[in-house]
Amino acid sequence: MLVFVWPGLAFIAYPKAVSMMPVAPVWASLFFLMLLMLGLDSQFVGVEGFVTGILDLLPSNFNKRELTVAVCCILCFVIDLSMVTQGGMYVFQLFDYYSASGMTLLWQAFWECVVVAWVYGADKFMDDIARMIGYRPFPWMKWCWSFLTPCVCMGIFVFQLVNYKPLTYNNVYVYPWWGEMIGWFMALSSMLCIPISVVYKLLTAKGSFRQNSSYRSAHARLKLDALHAGVLNDGARRNLSLALILSDFE
Repeated sequence: MLVFVWPGLAFIAYPKAVSMMPVAPVWASLFFLMLLMLGLDSQFVGVEGFVTGILDLLPSNFNKRELTVAVCCILCFVIDLSMVTQGGMYVFQLFDYYSASGMTLLWQAFWECVVVAWVYGADKFMDDIARMIGYRPFPWMKWCWSFLTPCVCMGIFVFQLVNYKPLTYNNVYVYPWWGEMIGWFMALSSMLCIPISVVYKLLTAKGSFRQNSSYRSAHARLKLDALHAGVLNDGARRNLSLALILSDFE
């Protein structure tokens, strides 16, 4: 039974194994309840992350959060209707293979580590975490962000790219060329956003990259000096900490 891969592993192999256990209906109910809870939890994270990014990009719509969430959920619902049709499993696996796992996530994780550890600064990021939770993370986290995690992500990414194989369903159905094109379009639509955004910011920024980096570093040091000097009350100190974190990502 374990020859099945996701999603067949969750919806075919495991349910068949559960049906052979004593009190099978109880275990089957618990199993699918677990899948439901996992799906809801993942949906909360995905929607909140997407909506927060939109509201940060368009701060004028910050007071329209409920409307933004409603529009996002409706659009996702309409798109997901294609996955509950007769050929929905093929659509689902196309989304899962190209845009929700594998090379796409590894590529994004690599650049997240690069931006946080090398562009923003691992030490500054640890200071931000310390201001939020009250203590600095373990020092080895800095080395993970800076070296270990990006190297592992890029290594696995290159390995998967070199050993890429066309998508199949249950090792029998081979997706047509236009299905492969749709899959790569979905993958590149998120992967190319990172380098395109970097190039856009560099081209539209005032001054050189060195000048902007020097200005932000000096500006951050002045605010940190005021923060640690104790010249602010607790409320202003918390607001300044949050403003400092957000301003460095503008």
